[in-house]
Amino acid sequence: MTAPGSAGAPPRLEGRAKVTGAARYAVEHPVDGCAYAWPVPATVARGRITGIDPAAALAEPGVLAVLDHRNAPRLGDVDDATLLVLQSPRVAHRGQYVALVVAETLEAARAAAAAVRVSYAAEPHDVELDAAHPGLYTPETVNGGFPGERAHGDFDAAFAAAAVRTDAVYRIPALHNHPMEPHASTAVWLGDRLRVHDSSQGSTKVRQTLAGLFGLPEERITVVSGHVGGGFGSKGTPRPQVVLAAMAARHTGRPVKLALPRPQLAAVVGHRAATVQRVRLGADRDGRIRALSHEVVTYSSRIKEFTEQAGTPARSMYAGENRRTTHRLVRLDVPTPSWLRAPGECSGMYALESAMDELALACGLDPVELRLRNDTRTDPDSGRPFTSRGLAECLREGARRFGWAGRDPRPGGRSEGRWLIGTGVAASGYPAEVGPSRAEASVTASGRYRVRINATDIGTGARTVLAQIAAEALSVPVDRIDIEIGSSDLPEAPLAGGSSGTASWGWAVHKAGRALSAELARHSGPVPEPGPVVRVDTAEDVAAMSQEYARRAFGAQFAEVAVDMDSGETRVRRLLGVFAVGRVLNARTARSQLVGGMTMGLSMALLEHSTMDPAFGDHAERDLASYHVATHADVLDVEAHWIDETDDRLNPMGSKGLGEIGIVGTAAAVANAVYHATGVRVRTLPVRPERLLPGLGEWQATGG
Repeated sequence: MTAPGSAGAPPRLEGRAKVTGAARYAVEHPVDGCAYAWPVPATVARGRITGIDPAAALAEPGVLAVLDHRNAPRLGDVDDATLLVLQSPRVAHRGQYVALVVAETLEAARAAAAAVRVSYAAEPHDVELDAAHPGLYTPETVNGGFPGERAHGDFDAAFAAAAVRTDAVYRIPALHNHPMEPHASTAVWLGDRLRVHDSSQGSTKVRQTLAGLFGLPEERITVVSGHVGGGFGSKGTPRPQVVLAAMAARHTGRPVKLALPRPQLAAVVGHRAATVQRVRLGADRDGRIRALSHEVVTYSSRIKEFTEQAGTPARSMYAGENRRTTHRLVRLDVPTPSWLRAPGECSGMYALESAMDELALACGLDPVELRLRNDTRTDPDSGRPFTSRGLAECLREGARRFGWAGRDPRPGGRSEGRWLIGTGVAASGYPAEVGPSRAEASVTASGRYRVRINATDIGTGARTVLAQIAAEALSVPVDRIDIEIGSSDLPEAPLAGGSSGTASWGWAVHKAGRALSAELARHSGPVPEPGPVVRVDTAEDVAAMSQEYARRAFGAQFAEVAVDMDSGETRVRRLLGVFAVGRVLNARTARSQLVGGMTMGLSMALLEHSTMDPAFGDHAERDLASYHVATHADVLDVEAHWIDETDDRLNPMGSKGLGEIGIVGTAAAVANAVYHATGVRVRTLPVRPERLLPGLGEWQATGG
């Protein structure tokens, strides 16, 4: 086992710059003659703009322009219709941008935006998810390109014949990302060239999209994402603010900064779609699963199909020859959903792992033992063996560290005064992916090494880990490595998402370091000036990867909760996770990512939710005062550990991604612990007092 300490792990290279304020974010770069923009959102959920009167706004001091669908620059076609802003009088959802004010100051832009008068011909809207909605259909594919439905064996017959059966519906509300830095961009046109500072998880994709929208060759566009203040998936693809900033800068001939106001984020940058998930499990008396069905109902917008792939984790998590997983989607008059940390896995594993807890109870088995009995070395969906699968070791080691042995299985069997105490467990899994990347490495006569790659550090410590990989490949100390990342002018690399960043970028950096070492070995004497430069591409390496294996990371989370029997207040007293994520390259940054993910899972379990207002057609919680997230007082004791594992079938470093697996399973572990404490099964997140109190009242009436 590897302890979670950071001994020997280099601190973040950008740490001092961040804590001293020297690190520049998207709208913090000084630009001469800069103007400021403020968007105007639609106030109807569906309809058509019948008139826009900008006169009062244009009369405000310092206002330079008001853009709308009548005078905004025309955009080229792209595959994401959410980016075709100010192109049509149609309104697809409340909060969609219908105008943009540009002014000399931020305050003037905000005041003028409030003065723009927009009239609409509103139409009846449909915004509520209903598992029986007549518009439901089965999408051909879901997010990630997975099939919308999959089946193996005969689920119906196996479920009917099973000795033990569970059948329950689990609900998760819409959830929003809310990164600390809002979506923001600074756009500057220099003749026919465009330069953008953008808060994005991947500037290469932003450049490609802007090229299509503005009809420019990619080489005329530079997108810089040097420091990014969080994203959690919401900045994984270009968002409207970068398009609006570029449009405004082109229209006015001035550099333009645009930082979206937080109350507008819920409507324009994506969210985790609400889901209704029915999970049915059929097992032998000994707990071995013979039938598994996971049916997901969710929604997308009218303008783009996006399906949260919540049913896909059940395809690979446990053994069982008869299984069926389906997704049903309805298109509503709502903002387009998108990625939120561990899309699909996080939402789907909450339902599956809650169902596994219910199955353990029905079988009279310990929840850890049930999962161990259904472990598998082969992916049930593809039939391929896993490159590595440390789930069983994570469960056993987690149980040991948590003190699981001797746990009283009876719900409500432990109390401290008015507090009911319970413990719960859940497993987690996440795909281990890798994508092609390019990198460049060079050396100077002074003996410093420069590595260039368009990776993006969204707070994960990517700079530091890539420097470590380069140093190892070159057999030199880390302090002799200079890393350049975060610009589309650098060698192309995929975005920071899907827990695949380090696995992908690191492969290219490792290859570049080895190639430069080989080049230097061919020369004797001092390094010439300029020194040799090597450029590598891992596209062929990635394409040649063996398809004989399934690749996933695994983990197990344990939670202890205390529930006030009078008020229903729930406190998470302990969280512990043990993970199998390949070789951990930096203990300091790894622990930070895992603890952060588990904290988000705790927040999801007890606090986070977005409520769709059916009358107005938008989410009611639009700021951090109403959209509650876990704070220091909610996070008392979180531990993250990992097993010793190296997976050399994924990349030369033997590492897997770990940015998202921490959130997967955590909400289920907390909810399962709440049941163990109270005997009340809450199947709708978050676990709030009003969902516990009726059951707690019954518990007290019967004397516990």
